[in-house]
Amino acid sequence: MNWIGWALLSAVFAAATAILAKVGVAHIDSNLATAIRTTVVVVFAWSIALALGKHGELRDVDGRAWLFLTLSGLGTGLSWLCYFRALQLGPASRVAPLDKLSVVLVMVFAVLFLGEKLTPMAVVGGVLIAAGAVVMVLA
Repeated sequence: MNWIGWALLSAVFAAATAILAKVGVAHIDSNLATAIRTTVVVVFAWSIALALGKHGELRDVDGRAWLFLTLSGLGTGLSWLCYFRALQLGPASRVAPLDKLSVVLVMVFAVLFLGEKLTPMAVVGGVLIAAGAVVMVLA
């Protein structure tokens, strides 16, 4: 399967995550809910790595990769804490679209920090995503 298939599967699982999380945080603290979810993710991810025999490659990970993966993990944790709190306070059908403004931010950051080029159509798509998120939040 190519990257498009994997990205579509990611979107399906992310959508399911939002609905499941909304139900899960209904009667508990959002930070505790994030901790529970994160524990499940850690166990699941390590189970996959161990099952595929990838754990042996840990010694080959260089310092730069450790640094950026650690920073990415911190960003993920902060994102999840904020997302779960937003889900606890607001409707999932409005929280999720606003959260997806991350797509637009990724586009901007990719240009600024990774030197990626945006096509005019990608810019139009980013503007439409941002406009759609705003419309859905205000609806």
